[in-house]
Amino acid sequence: MKPFLYNILIQWKLDLRNKNILLTYYVIPLVFYGFMGAIFTNINPASKETLIQSMIVFNVSMGAFLGMPAQLVDLYSSDIKKAYRVGGIPIWSNAVITFISAMIHLLITSLIIYSTSHILFDSTIPVNTFIFFIALMLFIATSLGVGTILGLFAKDPSKIAVFSQIIFLPSIMLSGIMFPASLLPNAFEKIGYIYPATWGFKNMVSSEFLLGWISPLIVVFSITILVNTLRLIKLKNID
Repeated sequence: MKPFLYNILIQWKLDLRNKNILLTYYVIPLVFYGFMGAIFTNINPASKETLIQSMIVFNVSMGAFLGMPAQLVDLYSSDIKKAYRVGGIPIWSNAVITFISAMIHLLITSLIIYSTSHILFDSTIPVNTFIFFIALMLFIATSLGVGTILGLFAKDPSKIAVFSQIIFLPSIMLSGIMFPASLLPNAFEKIGYIYPATWGFKNMVSSEFLLGWISPLIVVFSITILVNTLRLIKLKNID
């Protein structure tokens, strides 16, 4: 257990030295938070009620869909995985370590947004802190599960950005964080229900657990576990 935790720490420190990781996990989300927080609250003061949740959804979606998949593609589409096999290191370990490291990064930036938003923009603090953080953790885990699928199945590092954008952009535009989802055409609003960002936003805004809102995240997360497990088993058997 100690070597595994040590590997997580090492991976987290290595991430901090990676410019691409710093951009997708910290710099771009926090700069976006600073600019859009000021713009949203000035144009529409009512946005203060959901500013924390909106900016966190952007932060998590960017890290999970644009940041982590690229890390996994670099490993599993290269000969590095053969070195893991020769060294007797389980091929699943890097995916799990990257997942946990990414979750730590996203929690840090989410906490920065949560702790500074009220001070900077007079935003509303979530009424039920416990439910908010449970919903946040589930949303992060589900989004990273989807991001892991992207990273494990993509074979060409040059194409991963395209696949990632297919998930990321609708997550931002259709989830209700930029404007109320009710303003969208009916078809687009329904398409938005496919994405974890929509349900993550709804659950973090809510002051109570609603089965109809929490269950989609649980179902998607369970599916990602199954798909990623099967994919890792297949990769293990590929010479």
